[in-house]
Formats: sequence, C-alpha cells, structure tokens
Amino acid sequence: MTRAALIQQIKTKKSFLCVGLDTDIAKIPQHLLDDEDPIFSFNKAIIEATEDLCVAYKPNIAFYECYGAKGWQSLQKTWEILPKECLSIADAKRGDIGNTSTRYAKAFFDQEVSGLGFDAITIAPYMGSDSVVPFLDIAEKWSIVLALTSNPGSKDFQNFRNEVGVELFEYVLDKVKEWGTPDNTMFVVGATRGEAFTKVRQRVPDHFLLVPGVGAQGGSLQEVCQYGMNKDCGLLVNSTRGIIYASDGKDFAERAREEALKLQQEMQIELERAGLILAQ
Repeated sequence: MTRAALIQQIKTKKSFLCVGLDTDIAKIPQHLLDDEDPIFSFNKAIIEATEDLCVAYKPNIAFYECYGAKGWQSLQKTWEILPKECLSIADAKRGDIGNTSTRYAKAFFDQEVSGLGFDAITIAPYMGSDSVVPFLDIAEKWSIVLALTSNPGSKDFQNFRNEVGVELFEYVLDKVKEWGTPDNTMFVVGATRGEAFTKVRQRVPDHFLLVPGVGAQGGSLQEVCQYGMNKDCGLLVNSTRGIIYASDGKDFAERAREEALKLQQEMQIELERAGLILAQ
C-alpha cells in the first residue's frame, strides 16, 4: 500500500476510517461461541459488513496472542481475508533493539517466514533508532510510531518539557522524521488531545496520522479534522468499540455497518469541506 494508493482509496471511498479489530471473545455475540473459531467468524462478518466504508483495518495483536497458537491462527486467517485495497495494520506496539526489531519485522511483514504480510505496524520508539529503523528498512511497508496517545497515563512522559520548552512527543516527531519519510512513516496521535494537533502538524505537516480515540473514548472527529487534516487528508481515524460492539446480538454485523456508515458520512463532509473531494 503506497501513499498514493492510500490517498486514492480515501478519495474513492470518501472515507479515512480505520476499523479496529480488538476482538474480545467475552464481548462477541454468544451464538458465535459454538463456531470452530469464534474470533475469526466475528472478524469475517465485521469485515464483510464494513469493507466498502473504510480504508484500513487494525487488529490489536494482544487480543490474539493471549490465546497462544490458536490466537495466532485466528490472526493469520483474519489477515488473509482483509481487503487488499485496505491498509492492514498490525497494532503490535513493538519496540526493542535492532536484532529483535528485525525479527519482529519478519513476524508481521514477511509472509514467507511467518504467514503474515501486514502493510504497517505500530512501534514504541522509547529505545530510539534501534526500535524503529529495522522496520523502515523493509521496502513498501509502513512504520506507525507512537507520538501523542489518548490514554490517561500518556502525560506521565509524553508532555515532559526540556529546558527549552520542547515536549517529549514533539522531540519524538522531530527525531523519527529524520529516519523515515512521509512515504513510510506515520504517527499515532490520540483524538482526545484536540488542539495539540496544531503542534503535531507544525513538525510533521505531510505525514499521515493514525488517530485513535474517536467515539467511545470521546474524541471529536470535527476537531481532529480542523487541526489535523492536511492537503492529502493525512488522517486515518480509528474506531473500534463503537463499531464492532454496536450490538451483541445476531444483528451485530448490520449494526456495525450502521455505525461505520455514520462515521463515513461525517468523513465525507470533512473531505468535501477541505476540497479533497467534490461535494455531492
């Protein structure tokens, strides 16, 4: 998935929606629990119901690897049915020294080695270039680096200021953009951080941002677009609970589609307002 292809998908689908597949077996509809692989059955139905409304899917790896080998099988089967025109993101938040990062890259990017061939992976940059560069060395793949997240504890570190007033998340943006380019690097910026998007865009005006926190976490799509959208859109807004758990009944896929459609329609308005697509 190249940057140009991603931008084209956004314009074609009139959407910059990413659907999170944080599939919790305790929350999926009870009637699926009799299936051989309930997690995969749930994911398949969600994907089929939403694939024309979103441009990316993001399985959170923790929801799969906690089940050991069986969970990895569910993940692989899910990856295999993800629409090829959609960006596939392994939300793994890996971050380690070079040799280990290289193995993590093979685990999620190299289908011949692991059976998985995701387009992108989320990365924790705390260990510096050793954590990030091995992923950037893989051609035609994306590294999505944590910068300013939406969880309550994010302020413990991310808003720390140095002696000249630069916050840690700003320094992360400045440093990581030296290692990659807008064609292979994105940043995670939480939707609940509002006007902080202005600071982010001052430092990375051209990079795509993966934005969690809209919907169940209270982030505002309109505010994200006001402060974070760039000339290419530059946003992938993730929604998980508000879509995939819209219902716990047999209508779960239909309800998921309804919620995804609501977001897609709001995104279309924002894209039209920005002049990225023609108004209908």
